[in-house]
Amino acid sequence: MSNQIQWYPGHMAKAKRMMQENISLVDLVIEILDARCPISTRNPDIQELAKNKSRLVLLNKADLADINKNEEWKAAFTGDGMIGAVINAKNPSCKKEILQLILEACKEKIERDKRRGIKNRPIRVMVTGIPNVGKSTLINLLAGRASAKTGNKPGVTKGKQWIKLSQNIELLDTPGILWPKFDDPEIGEHLALIGSVNDDLLNMEELAISFMKQMDRDYPGILEERYGLSKEAIEQDMQENDLLCKEENKRYVAMLRQTAFARNALVKAGEPDVSKAAKLIIDDFRAARLGKISLESANK
Repeated sequence: MSNQIQWYPGHMAKAKRMMQENISLVDLVIEILDARCPISTRNPDIQELAKNKSRLVLLNKADLADINKNEEWKAAFTGDGMIGAVINAKNPSCKKEILQLILEACKEKIERDKRRGIKNRPIRVMVTGIPNVGKSTLINLLAGRASAKTGNKPGVTKGKQWIKLSQNIELLDTPGILWPKFDDPEIGEHLALIGSVNDDLLNMEELAISFMKQMDRDYPGILEERYGLSKEAIEQDMQENDLLCKEENKRYVAMLRQTAFARNALVKAGEPDVSKAAKLIIDDFRAARLGKISLESANK
């Protein structure tokens, strides 16, 4: 895309400071990533900030992502003090599994407490995640509506609350969100595609073209099948219309035009509404109407 998508560094600095202030209070850091693009939704500072802590990496929205790539990512995030898992935080049935994974991730801490004769000390957990990866959904799932806040604890800064998740697990309830920082424009595009960037800030046509190129490479034929696009119609559109765009984009602009015709997205004089077609394709990706698609692979 011509304009690189970027975050506001002030948000990032505040979130980083909040995590630094609270990290010493917890035994486990849960990192929530979007299973469709785990690298793009990961904050690179987490490695340093959460060192010496057990970590549980939850690949959320796994129901929208490529099943084979989910397994690759789960394996990639398991080891070196981490446990990887694929989840759908909107599915209540995964609550039990996550609570079990928390215990597994903190097995050494539990054993150490036993050896020292420390009984009934709860595991304390911090959840991190960038916007739109499902952080709030996961916290609500784990906490439940009837969960009682356990109140301020000794040594904890005033205002911080601990939510009791189970008999022996407590969650630090802080509003902190870690924002990613990135130099690679592809990461910005992936974040835009999954809805972590406000659509009003985006050029949807450019974003759709970038996505279509990736689909051609990784999932060829899916767009043509979904929108009933024939190779002949695309080529004819390219020949008959003066497509004012880069040479490498001409095929994709023609595909957008043909998609608009196929979905009756037209403007005056019956011309195709390319902007509407672009938004339609991106919305279909977000809702998995194009199938289970991942934007990143662990084996690249």
